[in-house]
Amino acid sequence: MAMPEKSSCAKPSENFRHFPEIIELNVGGQVYITRYPTLVSVPGSLLSEMFSKNNPCSLIQDNKGRFFVDRDGFLFRYVLDYMRDRKLVLPDHFPERGRLQREAEFFKLPELVKMLAPKINKLNSVGNDLCQSDLEELSTNTDTICNFSSSNNIQVSGPDNPPTLTAGSGSDLKKAGFITIGYRGSYTLSRDSHTDAKFRRVARIMVCGKISLAKEVFGDTLNESRDPDRPPERYTSRYYLKFTFLEQAFDKLADAGFYMVACNSTGTCTVTHDQTDDKIWTSYTEYVFCRE
Repeated sequence: MAMPEKSSCAKPSENFRHFPEIIELNVGGQVYITRYPTLVSVPGSLLSEMFSKNNPCSLIQDNKGRFFVDRDGFLFRYVLDYMRDRKLVLPDHFPERGRLQREAEFFKLPELVKMLAPKINKLNSVGNDLCQSDLEELSTNTDTICNFSSSNNIQVSGPDNPPTLTAGSGSDLKKAGFITIGYRGSYTLSRDSHTDAKFRRVARIMVCGKISLAKEVFGDTLNESRDPDRPPERYTSRYYLKFTFLEQAFDKLADAGFYMVACNSTGTCTVTHDQTDDKIWTSYTEYVFCRE
C-alpha cells in the first residue's frame, strides 16, 4: 500500500501555535528581540502571516532556537521600528533608501513603501537619482545660487525648469576642503654601503577626508570596503586607493583643483638578523592637499 506524501505543513489538529510573549529573531545573521504583538501588529504583513497562531507551516529556526528570516539584517531594524509605532525615522544622508523600500515590499508593508517612494524636490528633480545631501543642499542654497547669477550668469528658472549654467566654470561651485594622502614604504639597507638598497612596493595609499570630497576626486578608484555606507558629509580615515602610484593620486587631486599645503614623514629601523647589520627602514608619509 502506498504511503501518503509528507508535507511541510502541520495537520489540522496541530494548526494552532503558542508563541511566547518575547520573540527572538535571526534576520540575516543579526539578532533582534521584540514582543509577539509587535510582529503581528500590521494585518496582512508577511510577519503577521508567519507568526499567526493558526499558521499551518513550520518556521525555520537556527541552532539556538531563534526564528530565522533570510533578509538584510541591517535594514530590518527600520522595518521593526516602523511596526512599533508606524513612523519612519532615518538617519541623515541615508544611502540605502531604495534597498529599504525593497525590504518593505517583501514584508508586505504598503504604507512603509509609500513613505520610501522617491519624491520630487523643489527643483523638479527625482530624489532617488541624487544623494540626499545633494538634494538638501540644492533646496536650502537656492538663494546663494541666485546671488551668483550677476557675476557668473547662472540662471535659476521657475519650478517648471531646473537651474542651468549658461556661463562660468563648474569648478567655481565645488566645495572647499582638505584631503590627506598617506602611505607606508620600506627598504632594506645592508652593512655594505656599496650595495643598493632593496626597496619594497608601496602596499596601500590611504585617504583621509570628507566622504563626498574623496568620492568626487577618486571616483571608482576609491576602495570603500573598510568603511562602507558612511554618510557623504562625514569624515573617514579608512579609505584607500585601488592603485599604488602616488603620482596618479597627485594627478587626480590636481585635476580636481587641490594643491599641496603640507607634508611630513616618520621612520623607524629594525635589524633583520643578529649575525648581520642589515636593517629594514620603514617610513610613513602624509601629504595634505587643500581646495579653497
